Amino acid sequence: MLIYSTIFITLALIFYTVGVWAEKIQKRLKYWHMYLFWIGVTFDTTGTTLMTRISDNRGFKFDFHDITGLLAIIFMLSHAIWATVVLVKKNEKMILNFHKFSIIVWIIWLIPYFGGLIFGVSM
Repeated sequence: MLIYSTIFITLALIFYTVGVWAEKIQKRLKYWHMYLFWIGVTFDTTGTTLMTRISDNRGFKFDFHDITGLLAIIFMLSHAIWATVVLVKKNEKMILNFHKFSIIVWIIWLIPYFGGLIFGVSM
């Protein structure tokens, strides 16, 4: 199961990163960016769920990795939802400025990603 969870979380990194940086470079939120955000959230949640099963269902611990991981998923989900709302409402100002929010969420997501990568071996 470790290989599958690693694949899912790596796919989350790829899809989410491509979505965020493509949006930043294009300076305009588009539907395909939003789809990549949703795919990233889905892969991250799946990978995280598998990682939880591997760790003997230890449940949520109030440690750095679990707290930042939970916050990252909440932020990613909020980000995908907000991108959907902005595009559906066709708010041009928000469509043009959305990338600022995207970069912040992406950086927050990287904290547990690299934390798990670095410290996961010793956990």
